[in-house]
Amino acid sequence: MASENGHTAPALWSMMRDMEMPPHDVCYRALATRDARFDGRLFVGVKTTGIYCRPICPARTPRRQNVTFWPSAAAAQAAGFRPCLRCRPEISPDAAAWRGTSNTVSRALALIAEGGLDGDPLPALCERLGVGERQLRRLFDKHLGASPVAVAQTRRVLFAKQLIQETRLPMAAVADAAGFGSVRRFNDTFRKLYRRSPSELRRRAPAALSSVTLRLGYRAPYDWDAILAFLAARSIAGVELVENGRYARTIEIDGVFGSILVEPGRGHLRATIRFPRVAALLAIVARLRRLFDLDADIQAIGAHLSGDSALAPLIARRPGLRTPGAWCAFELAVRAILGQQIAVTGARRLAVRIVELAGSDIAPELSGDERLARVFPSAARLARTDLSALGMPRARIAALGALAQAVAADPKLIEPAGSYDETVARLLALPGFGPWTAQYWALRALRDSDAFPAADVALLRSPLVAEKGRRPTPKALLARAESWRPWRAYAAQHLWTADAEPA
Repeated sequence: MASENGHTAPALWSMMRDMEMPPHDVCYRALATRDARFDGRLFVGVKTTGIYCRPICPARTPRRQNVTFWPSAAAAQAAGFRPCLRCRPEISPDAAAWRGTSNTVSRALALIAEGGLDGDPLPALCERLGVGERQLRRLFDKHLGASPVAVAQTRRVLFAKQLIQETRLPMAAVADAAGFGSVRRFNDTFRKLYRRSPSELRRRAPAALSSVTLRLGYRAPYDWDAILAFLAARSIAGVELVENGRYARTIEIDGVFGSILVEPGRGHLRATIRFPRVAALLAIVARLRRLFDLDADIQAIGAHLSGDSALAPLIARRPGLRTPGAWCAFELAVRAILGQQIAVTGARRLAVRIVELAGSDIAPELSGDERLARVFPSAARLARTDLSALGMPRARIAALGALAQAVAADPKLIEPAGSYDETVARLLALPGFGPWTAQYWALRALRDSDAFPAADVALLRSPLVAEKGRRPTPKALLARAESWRPWRAYAAQHLWTADAEPA
Protein backbone atom coordinates (compact mmCIF):
# COMPACT_ATOMS: atom_id res chain seq x y z
CA MET A 1 0.00 0.00 0.00
CA ALA A 2 1.30 3.48 -0.85
CA SER A 3 1.22 6.38 1.61
CA GLU A 4 -0.55 9.68 0.91
CA ASN A 5 2.75 10.94 -0.42
CA GLY A 6 3.10 8.11 -2.87
CA HIS A 7 5.75 6.15 -0.97
CA THR A 8 5.39 2.37 -0.98
CA ALA A 9 5.76 0.47 2.32
CA PRO A 10 9.26 -0.89 1.48
CA ALA A 11 10.38 2.61 0.49
CA LEU A 12 9.06 4.03 3.77
CA TRP A 13 10.84 1.43 5.90
CA SER A 14 14.06 2.00 3.93
CA MET A 15 13.69 5.74 4.57
CA MET A 16 13.09 5.13 8.29
CA ARG A 17 16.32 3.12 8.53
CA ASP A 18 18.29 6.07 7.09
CA MET A 19 16.72 8.72 9.33
CA GLU A 20 18.62 10.08 12.31
CA MET A 21 16.39 9.24 15.26
CA PRO A 22 16.94 8.28 18.91
CA PRO A 23 16.48 4.53 19.60
CA HIS A 24 12.87 3.30 19.73
CA ASP A 25 13.08 2.66 23.50
CA VAL A 26 14.23 6.23 24.15
CA CYS A 27 11.41 7.61 22.01
CA TYR A 28 8.83 5.44 23.74
CA ARG A 29 10.01 6.49 27.21
CA ALA A 30 9.70 10.12 26.07
CA LEU A 31 6.15 9.39 24.95
CA ALA A 32 5.20 7.43 28.10
CA THR A 33 6.44 10.25 30.35
CA ARG A 34 5.23 13.07 28.05
CA ASP A 35 8.77 14.43 28.15
CA ALA A 36 8.63 18.03 26.88
CA ARG A 37 12.33 17.90 25.97
CA PHE A 38 11.37 15.80 22.95
CA ASP A 39 8.57 18.07 21.78
CA GLY A 40 9.47 19.13 18.25
CA ARG A 41 12.26 16.56 18.01
CA LEU A 42 10.00 13.63 17.20
CA PHE A 43 6.40 12.84 16.25
CA VAL A 44 4.47 9.71 17.11
CA GLY A 45 2.47 7.74 14.53
CA VAL A 46 -0.24 5.61 16.11
CA LYS A 47 -0.95 2.63 13.87
CA THR A 48 -4.34 1.80 15.38
CA THR A 49 -5.84 5.23 14.81
CA GLY A 50 -3.82 6.51 11.83
CA ILE A 51 -3.10 9.72 13.78
CA TYR A 52 0.22 11.34 14.58
CA CYS A 53 0.85 13.23 17.81
CA ARG A 54 3.42 15.23 19.71
CA PRO A 55 5.19 13.27 22.49
CA ILE A 56 3.41 15.48 25.05
CA CYS A 57 -0.08 14.54 23.80
CA PRO A 58 -2.45 14.17 26.79
CA ALA A 59 -4.25 11.21 25.20
CA ARG A 60 -3.77 7.71 26.68
CA THR A 61 -0.33 6.32 25.77
CA PRO A 62 -0.59 3.73 22.98
CA ARG A 63 1.09 0.35 23.32
CA ARG A 64 4.73 0.15 22.32
CA GLN A 65 4.07 -2.13 19.34
CA ASN A 66 1.43 0.25 17.97
CA VAL A 67 3.64 3.32 17.51
CA THR A 68 6.27 4.52 15.08
CA PHE A 69 8.43 7.59 15.51
CA TRP A 70 9.19 10.27 12.93
CA PRO A 71 11.63 13.21 12.90
CA SER A 72 9.13 15.71 11.49
CA ALA A 73 5.42 16.26 11.05
CA ALA A 74 5.99 16.05 7.29
CA ALA A 75 7.48 12.56 7.64
CA ALA A 76 4.54 11.33 9.72
CA GLN A 77 2.10 12.88 7.26
CA ALA A 78 3.98 11.45 4.26
CA ALA A 79 3.65 8.02 5.87
CA GLY A 80 -0.14 8.41 5.87
CA PHE A 81 -0.84 9.60 9.42
CA ARG A 82 -3.30 12.44 10.15
CA PRO A 83 -2.53 15.32 12.58
CA CYS A 84 -3.97 14.95 16.08
CA LEU A 85 -6.73 17.44 16.87
CA ARG A 86 -5.96 17.28 20.58
CA CYS A 87 -2.20 17.98 20.87
CA ARG A 88 -2.14 20.12 17.71
CA PRO A 89 1.16 19.43 15.85
CA GLU A 90 0.75 22.83 14.15
CA ILE A 91 1.92 24.62 17.32
CA SER A 92 4.77 22.23 18.05
CA PRO A 93 8.20 23.86 18.33
CA ASP A 94 10.42 23.24 15.33
CA ALA A 95 13.49 22.13 17.27
CA ALA A 96 15.24 19.33 15.45
CA ALA A 97 18.37 18.10 17.23
CA TRP A 98 20.35 18.03 13.99
CA ARG A 99 20.40 21.82 13.64
CA GLY A 100 23.99 22.93 13.40
CA THR A 101 25.02 19.76 11.55
CA SER A 102 23.34 20.45 8.21
CA ASN A 103 23.49 24.06 7.11
CA THR A 104 22.05 23.09 3.74
CA VAL A 105 18.83 21.79 5.29
CA SER A 106 18.61 24.83 7.59
CA ARG A 107 18.98 27.20 4.65
CA ALA A 108 16.49 25.21 2.58
CA LEU A 109 13.93 25.31 5.40
CA ALA A 110 14.40 29.07 5.74
CA LEU A 111 13.73 29.56 2.02
CA ILE A 112 10.75 27.15 2.05
CA ALA A 113 9.28 28.95 5.07
CA GLU A 114 9.34 32.21 3.11
CA GLY A 115 7.66 30.63 0.09
CA GLY A 116 10.66 29.21 -1.76
CA LEU A 117 8.53 26.40 -3.22
CA ASP A 118 5.35 28.45 -3.70
CA GLY A 119 5.24 28.84 -7.45
CA ASP A 120 8.88 27.87 -8.04
CA PRO A 121 9.84 24.23 -8.77
CA LEU A 122 12.32 22.24 -6.69
CA PRO A 123 15.21 22.72 -9.20
CA ALA A 124 14.94 26.49 -8.69
CA LEU A 125 15.29 26.04 -4.93
CA CYS A 126 18.29 23.73 -5.46
CA GLU A 127 19.93 26.33 -7.69
CA ARG A 128 19.52 28.98 -4.99
CA LEU A 129 21.11 26.61 -2.49
CA GLY A 130 23.92 25.55 -4.81
CA VAL A 131 23.20 21.83 -4.44
CA GLY A 132 21.84 19.12 -6.71
CA GLU A 133 18.25 17.90 -6.49
CA ARG A 134 19.31 14.37 -5.54
CA GLN A 135 21.58 15.65 -2.76
CA LEU A 136 18.86 17.87 -1.30
CA ARG A 137 16.34 15.01 -1.32
CA ARG A 138 18.89 12.76 0.40
CA LEU A 139 19.57 15.36 3.12
CA PHE A 140 15.85 15.92 3.72
CA ASP A 141 15.22 12.16 3.93
CA LYS A 142 18.08 11.80 6.41
CA HIS A 143 17.18 14.70 8.71
CA LEU A 144 13.44 15.18 8.24
CA GLY A 145 12.24 11.89 6.78
CA ALA A 146 10.34 13.66 4.02
CA SER A 147 11.00 15.36 0.71
CA PRO A 148 11.30 19.18 0.40
CA VAL A 149 7.94 19.32 -1.37
CA ALA A 150 6.27 17.25 1.37
CA VAL A 151 7.74 19.55 4.03
CA ALA A 152 6.38 22.61 2.22
CA GLN A 153 2.93 21.04 1.83
CA THR A 154 2.78 20.01 5.50
CA ARG A 155 3.78 23.51 6.61
CA ARG A 156 0.93 24.96 4.55
CA VAL A 157 -1.66 22.58 5.95
CA LEU A 158 -0.57 23.00 9.56
CA PHE A 159 -0.43 26.79 9.22
CA ALA A 160 -3.94 26.81 7.75
CA LYS A 161 -5.13 24.67 10.67
CA GLN A 162 -3.60 27.17 13.11
CA LEU A 163 -5.27 30.10 11.35
CA ILE A 164 -8.62 28.32 11.45
CA GLN A 165 -8.46 27.66 15.18
CA GLU A 166 -6.70 30.81 16.43
CA THR A 167 -8.10 33.56 14.20
CA ARG A 168 -11.43 34.64 12.76
CA LEU A 169 -10.17 35.04 9.20
CA PRO A 170 -12.70 34.06 6.52
CA MET A 171 -11.92 30.64 5.00
CA ALA A 172 -10.97 32.17 1.65
CA ALA A 173 -8.38 34.33 3.44
CA VAL A 174 -7.06 31.30 5.33
CA ALA A 175 -6.64 29.40 2.06
CA ASP A 176 -4.84 32.38 0.53
CA ALA A 177 -2.58 32.93 3.55
CA ALA A 178 -1.55 29.26 3.65
CA GLY A 179 -0.68 29.19 -0.05
CA PHE A 180 -3.50 27.02 -1.39
CA GLY A 181 -4.23 27.81 -5.01
CA SER A 182 -8.01 27.67 -4.53
CA VAL A 183 -10.66 27.28 -1.83
CA ARG A 184 -11.76 24.02 -3.45
CA ARG A 185 -8.26 22.55 -3.14
CA PHE A 186 -8.09 23.84 0.44
CA ASN A 187 -11.41 22.15 1.31
CA ASP A 188 -10.42 18.88 -0.41
CA THR A 189 -7.11 18.75 1.45
CA PHE A 190 -8.77 19.23 4.82
CA ARG A 191 -11.53 16.69 4.17
CA LYS A 192 -8.90 14.14 3.16
CA LEU A 193 -6.52 14.87 6.05
CA TYR A 194 -8.86 15.70 8.93
CA ARG A 195 -11.98 13.91 7.64
CA ARG A 196 -14.02 17.06 8.12
CA SER A 197 -14.36 20.43 6.43
CA PRO A 198 -12.38 23.51 7.53
CA SER A 199 -15.63 25.05 8.82
CA GLU A 200 -16.23 22.08 11.09
CA LEU A 201 -12.82 22.67 12.70
CA ARG A 202 -13.76 26.22 13.64
CA ARG A 203 -15.93 27.14 16.58
CA ARG A 204 -16.02 30.90 16.15
CA ALA A 205 -17.68 33.00 13.47
CA PRO A 206 -15.37 34.61 10.89
CA ALA A 207 -14.58 38.33 10.92
CA ALA A 208 -13.00 40.84 8.58
CA LEU A 209 -9.21 41.08 8.70
CA SER A 210 -7.71 43.84 10.83
CA SER A 211 -5.17 41.79 12.71
CA VAL A 212 -4.49 38.17 13.56
CA THR A 213 -2.96 36.82 16.77
CA LEU A 214 -1.06 33.53 16.67
CA ARG A 215 0.84 31.38 19.13
CA LEU A 216 4.49 30.69 18.29
CA GLY A 217 5.80 27.60 20.04
CA TYR A 218 9.32 26.92 21.30
CA ARG A 219 11.12 24.41 23.46
CA ALA A 220 11.70 25.71 26.99
CA PRO A 221 13.56 27.35 28.56
CA TYR A 222 13.22 30.74 26.87
CA ASP A 223 14.89 33.86 28.29
CA TRP A 224 12.36 36.47 27.19
CA ASP A 225 13.82 39.18 29.43
CA ALA A 226 17.26 38.82 27.83
CA ILE A 227 16.08 38.97 24.22
CA LEU A 228 13.79 41.90 25.02
CA ALA A 229 16.67 43.78 26.69
CA PHE A 230 18.85 43.14 23.62
CA LEU A 231 16.18 44.49 21.26
CA ALA A 232 15.37 47.44 23.56
CA ALA A 233 19.00 48.57 23.62
CA ARG A 234 18.99 48.72 19.81
CA SER A 235 15.42 49.84 19.11
CA ILE A 236 14.92 52.61 16.53
CA ALA A 237 12.45 55.28 17.63
CA GLY A 238 9.50 55.43 15.25
CA VAL A 239 10.17 51.92 13.89
CA GLU A 240 10.43 49.82 17.05
CA LEU A 241 8.84 50.09 20.49
CA VAL A 242 9.73 48.07 23.59
CA GLU A 243 7.59 48.63 26.68
CA ASN A 244 5.55 46.71 29.24
CA GLY A 245 7.37 43.48 28.39
CA ARG A 246 6.33 43.63 24.72
CA TYR A 247 8.12 44.25 21.41
CA ALA A 248 6.46 46.01 18.48
CA ARG A 249 7.74 47.26 15.14
CA THR A 250 6.66 48.34 11.70
CA ILE A 251 7.40 46.02 8.77
CA GLU A 252 7.54 46.14 4.98
CA ILE A 253 7.34 43.30 2.49
CA ASP A 254 7.43 44.01 -1.25
CA GLY A 255 6.33 47.61 -0.72
CA VAL A 256 3.37 46.73 1.55
CA PHE A 257 3.45 48.10 5.12
CA GLY A 258 2.19 46.60 8.38
CA SER A 259 3.32 45.85 11.92
CA ILE A 260 3.90 43.10 14.47
CA LEU A 261 3.51 43.01 18.25
CA VAL A 262 5.11 40.15 20.22
CA GLU A 263 4.62 39.31 23.88
CA PRO A 264 5.23 36.26 26.07
CA GLY A 265 2.55 33.64 26.68
CA ARG A 266 2.58 30.43 28.72
CA GLY A 267 5.13 28.25 26.95
CA HIS A 268 4.84 30.23 23.73
CA LEU A 269 5.09 33.74 22.29
CA ARG A 270 1.96 35.50 21.14
CA ALA A 271 2.28 37.51 17.91
CA THR A 272 -0.29 40.04 16.71
CA ILE A 273 0.18 40.76 13.01
CA ARG A 274 -1.34 43.69 11.15
CA PHE A 275 -0.71 43.26 7.46
CA PRO A 276 -3.14 43.92 4.61
CA ARG A 277 -1.95 41.03 2.41
CA VAL A 278 -2.86 37.68 3.99
CA ALA A 279 -0.72 35.72 1.52
CA ALA A 280 2.33 37.10 3.36
CA LEU A 281 1.32 35.72 6.79
CA LEU A 282 3.27 32.46 6.47
CA ALA A 283 6.46 34.36 5.54
CA ILE A 284 5.90 36.83 8.40
CA VAL A 285 5.62 33.97 10.89
CA ALA A 286 8.83 32.45 9.47
CA ARG A 287 10.63 35.78 9.97
CA LEU A 288 9.33 36.07 13.53
CA ARG A 289 10.58 32.60 14.36
CA ARG A 290 14.05 33.60 13.20
CA LEU A 291 13.95 37.03 14.87
CA PHE A 292 13.14 35.45 18.23
CA ASP A 293 15.24 32.30 17.66
CA LEU A 294 12.31 30.01 18.42
CA ASP A 295 13.67 26.89 16.70
CA ALA A 296 16.86 26.45 18.72
CA ASP A 297 17.36 23.19 20.58
CA ILE A 298 18.57 25.26 23.51
CA GLN A 299 19.15 22.35 25.88
CA ALA A 300 21.44 20.56 23.43
CA ILE A 301 23.33 23.80 22.80
CA GLY A 302 23.69 24.48 26.52
CA ALA A 303 24.89 20.94 27.21
CA HIS A 304 27.58 21.30 24.55
CA LEU A 305 28.82 24.74 25.65
CA SER A 306 28.81 23.75 29.32
CA GLY A 307 31.75 21.51 28.52
CA ASP A 308 33.87 24.69 28.64
CA SER A 309 34.51 25.52 32.31
CA ALA A 310 34.51 29.27 31.58
CA LEU A 311 31.14 29.18 29.83
CA ALA A 312 29.44 26.71 32.19
CA PRO A 313 28.51 29.33 34.86
CA LEU A 314 27.00 31.58 32.14
CA ILE A 315 24.90 28.70 30.77
CA ALA A 316 23.73 27.84 34.29
CA ARG A 317 22.74 31.46 34.93
CA ARG A 318 20.86 31.91 31.64
CA PRO A 319 19.90 28.44 30.29
CA GLY A 320 17.29 29.89 27.94
CA LEU A 321 19.43 32.58 26.30
CA ARG A 322 18.81 32.90 22.55
CA THR A 323 20.68 34.65 19.74
CA PRO A 324 18.35 37.39 18.43
CA GLY A 325 17.86 37.35 14.68
CA ALA A 326 16.82 40.16 12.39
CA TRP A 327 13.56 41.15 10.76
CA CYS A 328 15.27 42.10 7.48
CA ALA A 329 18.70 41.08 6.18
CA PHE A 330 19.21 44.44 4.44
CA GLU A 331 18.27 46.43 7.54
CA LEU A 332 20.69 44.36 9.61
CA ALA A 333 23.47 44.92 7.06
CA VAL A 334 22.91 48.68 7.33
CA ARG A 335 22.93 48.52 11.10
CA ALA A 336 26.10 46.40 11.11
CA ILE A 337 27.92 49.13 9.15
CA LEU A 338 26.54 51.82 11.47
CA GLY A 339 27.85 49.86 14.46
CA GLN A 340 31.43 49.64 13.27
CA GLN A 341 33.85 50.92 15.92
CA ILE A 342 31.20 52.78 17.96
CA ALA A 343 29.01 51.94 20.95
CA VAL A 344 25.49 50.50 20.64
CA THR A 345 23.94 53.84 21.67
CA GLY A 346 25.86 55.67 18.92
CA ALA A 347 24.79 53.15 16.28
CA ARG A 348 21.20 53.48 17.47
CA ARG A 349 21.27 57.28 17.03
CA LEU A 350 22.59 56.88 13.49
CA ALA A 351 19.86 54.34 12.67
CA VAL A 352 17.21 56.83 13.85
CA ARG A 353 18.79 59.45 11.57
CA ILE A 354 18.72 57.01 8.62
CA VAL A 355 15.00 56.48 9.17
CA GLU A 356 14.41 60.25 9.38
CA LEU A 357 16.25 60.77 6.09
CA ALA A 358 15.01 57.81 4.05
CA GLY A 359 12.21 56.00 5.88
CA SER A 360 8.53 55.99 4.89
CA ASP A 361 5.46 57.09 6.83
CA ILE A 362 2.94 54.51 8.03
CA ALA A 363 -0.63 55.13 9.21
CA PRO A 364 -1.51 54.35 12.88
CA GLU A 365 -4.21 51.86 11.85
CA LEU A 366 -1.47 49.77 10.23
CA SER A 367 1.21 50.27 12.86
CA GLY A 368 -1.16 49.77 15.81
CA ASP A 369 0.43 52.69 17.71
CA GLU A 370 0.81 56.32 16.65
CA ARG A 371 4.37 56.30 18.04
CA LEU A 372 5.24 53.73 15.35
CA ALA A 373 5.08 56.19 12.48
CA ARG A 374 8.00 55.19 10.25
CA VAL A 375 9.16 52.16 8.25
CA PHE A 376 12.86 51.35 7.79
CA PRO A 377 13.92 52.28 4.23
CA SER A 378 14.24 49.72 1.49
CA ALA A 379 17.51 49.37 -0.42
CA ALA A 380 16.06 51.30 -3.35
CA ARG A 381 14.96 54.24 -1.15
CA LEU A 382 18.28 54.36 0.67
CA ALA A 383 20.19 54.25 -2.62
CA ARG A 384 18.31 57.41 -3.73
CA THR A 385 18.95 59.30 -0.47
CA ASP A 386 21.67 61.87 0.16
CA LEU A 387 23.41 60.58 3.31
CA SER A 388 26.03 63.34 3.55
CA ALA A 389 24.27 64.81 6.63
CA LEU A 390 24.46 61.52 8.49
CA GLY A 391 27.35 62.54 10.71
CA MET A 392 29.82 59.73 10.27
CA PRO A 393 33.05 59.15 8.28
CA ARG A 394 32.76 59.49 4.51
CA ALA A 395 34.12 55.98 3.99
CA ARG A 396 31.24 54.47 5.94
CA ILE A 397 28.69 56.68 4.18
CA ALA A 398 30.13 55.40 0.91
CA ALA A 399 29.86 51.83 2.20
CA LEU A 400 26.17 52.37 3.01
CA GLY A 401 25.55 53.78 -0.47
CA ALA A 402 27.40 50.90 -2.15
CA LEU A 403 25.43 48.34 -0.12
CA ALA A 404 22.08 49.96 -0.92
CA GLN A 405 22.87 50.19 -4.65
CA ALA A 406 24.11 46.59 -4.79
CA VAL A 407 21.04 45.16 -3.02
CA ALA A 408 18.65 47.36 -5.00
CA ALA A 409 20.20 45.98 -8.20
CA ASP A 410 20.26 42.36 -6.95
CA PRO A 411 17.97 41.63 -3.96
CA LYS A 412 19.26 38.04 -3.87
CA LEU A 413 22.73 39.32 -2.98
CA ILE A 414 22.04 38.92 0.74
CA GLU A 415 19.78 35.90 0.77
CA PRO A 416 21.23 32.54 1.87
CA ALA A 417 22.00 31.29 -1.65
CA GLY A 418 24.86 28.81 -1.82
CA SER A 419 26.69 28.01 1.40
CA TYR A 420 26.97 30.41 4.33
CA ASP A 421 30.61 30.98 3.37
CA GLU A 422 29.59 31.93 -0.18
CA THR A 423 26.99 34.38 1.12
CA VAL A 424 29.48 35.98 3.49
CA ALA A 425 32.04 36.16 0.66
CA ARG A 426 29.56 38.22 -1.41
CA LEU A 427 29.29 40.72 1.45
CA LEU A 428 33.05 40.86 1.96
CA ALA A 429 33.40 41.87 -1.69
CA LEU A 430 31.46 45.09 -0.95
CA PRO A 431 33.32 48.18 0.32
CA GLY A 432 33.13 48.61 4.08
CA PHE A 433 32.50 44.96 4.91
CA GLY A 434 35.26 43.41 6.97
CA PRO A 435 35.27 40.08 8.82
CA TRP A 436 33.60 41.51 11.97
CA THR A 437 30.71 43.09 10.04
CA ALA A 438 30.18 40.01 7.88
CA GLN A 439 30.28 37.56 10.81
CA TYR A 440 27.94 39.72 12.93
CA TRP A 441 25.53 39.94 10.00
CA ALA A 442 25.72 36.17 9.39
CA LEU A 443 25.02 35.51 13.06
CA ARG A 444 21.83 37.56 13.14
CA ALA A 445 20.55 37.73 9.55
CA LEU A 446 21.57 34.31 8.21
CA ARG A 447 20.96 32.61 11.58
CA ASP A 448 24.31 30.87 11.21
CA SER A 449 24.70 29.17 14.60
CA ASP A 450 28.46 28.93 14.07
CA ALA A 451 29.13 32.56 13.04
CA PHE A 452 31.67 34.21 15.32
CA PRO A 453 32.97 37.81 15.10
CA ALA A 454 36.32 37.05 16.74
CA ALA A 455 37.54 40.66 16.46
CA ASP A 456 34.61 41.99 18.53
CA VAL A 457 35.89 44.24 21.33
CA ALA A 458 33.36 43.00 23.91
CA LEU A 459 34.32 39.39 23.24
CA LEU A 460 38.04 40.10 23.45
CA ARG A 461 37.76 42.03 26.73
CA SER A 462 35.78 39.30 28.47
CA PRO A 463 37.79 38.05 31.46
CA LEU A 464 36.42 34.59 30.71
CA VAL A 465 38.60 34.28 27.59
CA ALA A 466 41.67 36.10 28.95
CA GLU A 467 45.04 34.37 28.60
CA LYS A 468 47.20 34.83 31.71
CA GLY A 469 45.24 37.97 32.52
CA ARG A 470 45.64 39.47 29.05
CA ARG A 471 43.24 39.97 26.19
CA PRO A 472 43.64 37.32 23.50
CA THR A 473 44.23 38.25 19.88
CA PRO A 474 41.34 37.56 17.48
CA LYS A 475 43.35 34.61 16.14
CA ALA A 476 43.83 33.20 19.64
CA LEU A 477 40.13 33.68 20.42
CA LEU A 478 39.21 31.83 17.23
CA ALA A 479 41.43 28.94 18.31
CA ARG A 480 39.81 28.95 21.76
CA ALA A 481 36.34 28.88 20.16
CA GLU A 482 37.02 25.72 18.14
CA SER A 483 35.59 23.56 20.90
CA TRP A 484 32.38 25.65 20.90
CA ARG A 485 31.51 24.66 17.32
CA PRO A 486 28.89 24.35 15.85
CA TRP A 487 27.36 26.76 18.40
CA ARG A 488 29.91 29.61 18.52
CA ALA A 489 27.15 32.19 17.95
CA TYR A 490 25.50 31.13 21.22
CA ALA A 491 28.83 31.29 23.06
CA ALA A 492 29.28 34.84 21.75
CA GLN A 493 25.76 35.76 22.90
CA HIS A 494 26.49 34.49 26.41
CA LEU A 495 29.74 36.49 26.54
CA TRP A 496 28.00 39.65 25.25
CA THR A 497 25.18 39.28 27.76
CA ALA A 498 27.63 38.83 30.62
CA ASP A 499 29.58 41.86 29.43
CA ALA A 500 26.43 44.02 29.51
CA GLU A 501 25.45 42.97 33.03
CA PRO A 502 26.35 45.24 35.98
CA ALA A 503 29.65 44.29 37.63
